[in-house]
Amino acid sequence: MIKVTIIEDHKEFREGLAYLLNATEGFKCINVFGTTEEAIKNISKETDVVLQDIELPGLNGIESVELLKKKLPEIKIIMLTVFDDDDNILKAILAGADGYLLKKSSPQKILTALQEALSDGSPMTPSIAKKVITLFRNYLPNKKEEFSITKREIEVLELIVDGYNNKEISDKLFISIETVRNHIRHIYEKLHVHSKSEAVVKAIREGIV
Repeated sequence: MIKVTIIEDHKEFREGLAYLLNATEGFKCINVFGTTEEAIKNISKETDVVLQDIELPGLNGIESVELLKKKLPEIKIIMLTVFDDDDNILKAILAGADGYLLKKSSPQKILTALQEALSDGSPMTPSIAKKVITLFRNYLPNKKEEFSITKREIEVLELIVDGYNNKEISDKLFISIETVRNHIRHIYEKLHVHSKSEAVVKAIREGIV
């Protein structure tokens, strides 16, 4: 059971999210807040993932990321917003956000993102993922370390960077999910990382993708 806290000041949208979660097997909305201040004061320690907007009354969503993680270090935080500009994306990620989705994302994409966040993924709307790649390439130097990454592993890695989950990678490359998992395990070993988010950062930093 994935336990989710929602921080969203738009009443109808947050009620819709809460309904989606509670109506889907394996998910439960345990907290709903309209402001960051309410959330920081009252958030349940059982929360696995926070879905939160950026534009909130009082402290905004980006400012709340660090405060929430200070209170509950193990939680994952996914920004769910209408903003797709470089400034907000970069600030959210640097603040420690684990994912970044646009509000126009489908219900299934939101549910999948919650699952990925708990598996140390970095769920993002594809258009956001591409912007993140550009931002990291501008800010991180290329160390040009040599890695024995195969052509197929690079294809898998490129899709991870673009925000695709294991099932989507499987469908796109016409291989089984188990084969995808094996490729990802080999990628982790070769890059000396332990999660998709670490693999994405290192792949971009080293100029692999």
